[in-house]
Amino acid sequence: MSTFLISCKSNIKPVEKDTYLMGTIVQLKVYGGNAEKATQKALERIGDIENKMSVNMETSEITKLNDKAGKSGQKLSRDTYFVIDEAVKYSKLTEGAFDLSIEPIVKLWGIGTDKERVPSKNEIEEKLKLVNYKDIILDSKNSTVKLKRTGQAIDLGGIAKGYTADEVKKVLINNKISSALINLGGNVYAVGSKSDGTSWSIGVQNPLDTRGKYLGNLRVTDKSVVTSGNYERYFIVDGKRYHHIFDPKDGYPSENGIISTTIVSDKSIDGDVLSTSTYVLGLTKGLKLVESIKGVEAIFITSDKKVYVTSGLKDSFNLTDKEFIYEKR
Repeated sequence: MSTFLISCKSNIKPVEKDTYLMGTIVQLKVYGGNAEKATQKALERIGDIENKMSVNMETSEITKLNDKAGKSGQKLSRDTYFVIDEAVKYSKLTEGAFDLSIEPIVKLWGIGTDKERVPSKNEIEEKLKLVNYKDIILDSKNSTVKLKRTGQAIDLGGIAKGYTADEVKKVLINNKISSALINLGGNVYAVGSKSDGTSWSIGVQNPLDTRGKYLGNLRVTDKSVVTSGNYERYFIVDGKRYHHIFDPKDGYPSENGIISTTIVSDKSIDGDVLSTSTYVLGLTKGLKLVESIKGVEAIFITSDKKVYVTSGLKDSFNLTDKEFIYEKR
């Protein structure tokens, strides 16, 4: 997810922590008398979730589940079972545009690793046979999940950071924090308002420019803001860019005219999934999906430099880059 500019002018000095967790830079800015303790507890919670859900850790619940694919189920913690259950619901809602069983395709391409490459069409077609969220068997009574076929694997990369942001917010609220910024590698949660009572200003990355260049800003209070874009993780071969947002229908990086989607929501888990799935769905279907979900708004940026903003953001989004055309809805 993309990194946002965060404007935060206040006389009250926050507790600030920057660290590397969940494969990304985690930044916390926490205000209040209990900020130091709350921040430490928040970081512990992030580490706890990563240990359970990382596909890159041999001891994680997800790795153990994937290792048992086609054989037996894996008993899971409340956290991991909940996230998988939500991911399956979203896989159904998006008709497979979001599919948590995409891991065989992710691994095949290796984007962001030292093994990144363009696989052959035959390789992709073989791995695509393993991608089907309907093969995930949920047993809520026993908190177990099973993958039906050998070789199948799930990846919670499109949902776990959103869940984590929501959980960090809970930790902060439980520790009497009413003003904070959570940034999990671009999954931003603006908790409450700024310490002076005004809204937070979150910059939206220009997907056609270098990191840290913004095309506009959003003013939000107590909202999650999550962006997916083709500029985040990619590699280039023969002048063609291959990015990390895959279309589960064909196993290739999604190409349908969208280059960035930003979701504003109350729950970051929703924003995380929807930023990815609407990118894959494209402008028309993506907008339709967002408008069908209460309390969710979106900004879509297309390759022809048009910016589409849902009605609920028309007063809080300010487009500052004149190269883009604002298409109000």
